[in-house]
Amino acid sequence: MARQPAAVVGTLQLAPSILSADFAHLAAAIAAVEAETDRVHIDVMDGHFVPNLTLGPPLVASIRACSDKPFDCHLMLTDPGAFLEPFRRAGADAVTVHVEVGGTEALVAEARGLGLAVGLACNPETPVEAVLEYLSLVDLVLCMTVHPGFGGQAFLLEVLDKVRAVRRELDRQGLAVDVEVDGGVDHVTAPSAVAAGANVLVAGSAIFGATE
Repeated sequence: MARQPAAVVGTLQLAPSILSADFAHLAAAIAAVEAETDRVHIDVMDGHFVPNLTLGPPLVASIRACSDKPFDCHLMLTDPGAFLEPFRRAGADAVTVHVEVGGTEALVAEARGLGLAVGLACNPETPVEAVLEYLSLVDLVLCMTVHPGFGGQAFLLEVLDKVRAVRRELDRQGLAVDVEVDGGVDHVTAPSAVAAGANVLVAGSAIFGATE
């Protein structure tokens, strides 16, 4: 199965989070939403950076043949650098790392050297200034609209101010960078996120719950 290129930067994109899918029938769950999917969002948690333990490279490799859409691995890890190469080998097209772990420039450079697209994420409590200095280095900025670690949380409306600030600065600098929101995204909150400047919407239970 030939993999499709990522959607044009700035266009509205839907990124289903497989963390909310039925893991007993994961291939079928991915196939069920393939037509509406622009990229597959894969939440990777280490039980240290966030209080949960989820997916690793072997699972990514096992589902790579299930979809021709780009795989974006959201690395909620204390040491994401140790996993860039394993996830690339497993079939990731992009990785998103957190600004909170530090070493951002080196992580971005290492991921680029592996041929990966790169996103930079920030948690709800992290000031927007922490990501603004890196906008020219990345392909995507992810503003977490919940506290990372578990699915099914309510969308934090106050994060929309951060989304607006990121979009304003991208426009000011004339940068072609996607703005993504993740957490509590559904038919109610999505329009507000898009109005604030987000163009990539990560949704889990709102998508996979609808297919049950």
